[in-house]
Amino acid sequence: MSLDIVVVMDPIGTIKIAKDSTFAMLLEAQRRGHRLYYVVPGGLFLADGTAMAHAAALCVRDDERQWFDLEQPSQLELGTRHVILMRKDPPVDADYLHDTHLLGIAQRQGALVVNDPQGLRDINEKLGALEFPQCCPPTLVSRDPAALKGFVNEHGEAVLKPLDGMGGRSIFRARAGESNLNVILETLTDGGRHLALAQRYLSEIAQGDKRILIVDGEPVPYCLARIPQGDEFRGNLAAGGRGEGRPLSDRDRWIAAQVGPELKRRGMLFVGLDVIGDYLTEVNVTSPTCIRELDALFGLNIAGLLFDRIEALHAAC
Repeated sequence: MSLDIVVVMDPIGTIKIAKDSTFAMLLEAQRRGHRLYYVVPGGLFLADGTAMAHAAALCVRDDERQWFDLEQPSQLELGTRHVILMRKDPPVDADYLHDTHLLGIAQRQGALVVNDPQGLRDINEKLGALEFPQCCPPTLVSRDPAALKGFVNEHGEAVLKPLDGMGGRSIFRARAGESNLNVILETLTDGGRHLALAQRYLSEIAQGDKRILIVDGEPVPYCLARIPQGDEFRGNLAAGGRGEGRPLSDRDRWIAAQVGPELKRRGMLFVGLDVIGDYLTEVNVTSPTCIRELDALFGLNIAGLLFDRIEALHAAC
């Protein structure tokens, strides 16, 4: 049965299709005969208690010169015939959270929302990993610069980051006794007003920050290791890291088995785990990437696995 796939994403005209996982999902949905609708930026709204969207019919093609066509937008009442892909990038700010509330109403109207709106609100991508402490390295989350400094001094070296970043932005590597440590912590916490995260530095980052994709609780059997280049310690592709495909290790599978069932219970249908060495560092639920890279390296169809589950869930509604 053909479905109406409604996508909430950043402006489609700015994406890099060779690396964009949302685009891979749209290609797969179109290949299966589903109809595509693109929500214009800021296009979710509520009218008399009904979740609506300003959306345009969308056609996609795997062509870097012209990868999409849009018709004129119109108003859609979101309901049982719709699958909504919520794929907007962080930050998870007030506007993002308000959109998840509107999507929660659409869900109650019968739409299938991927990922679940409440889960998107509840699972911070940095803090979410800490719900599985058996998988994580030593970590402190605090507003107190002195406590965070004490953590760095205790472990000798740490990674410091805000709770709302993505793509490696505003991540610092700090050593005990560094002269600029105080100012880093003052900046991250805004003088003690905001939470920041300190995590023991993992030297295994030199072998890559592994992205493991989870589809409805089950891991894809290969991961993409994002390996830092030159004098950069961050492995994120957005920070210049080099991607290298690898099969999952036994430890990777153990971490996935610890995390996957709980994510499935919360309606997190498509998730990216970040793993450095033997440790889980982040749980990415908003707009995890690496579908295109892993598909190309290993002849996979990860979006196909996702749509198998979406179609099954929609049929069961």
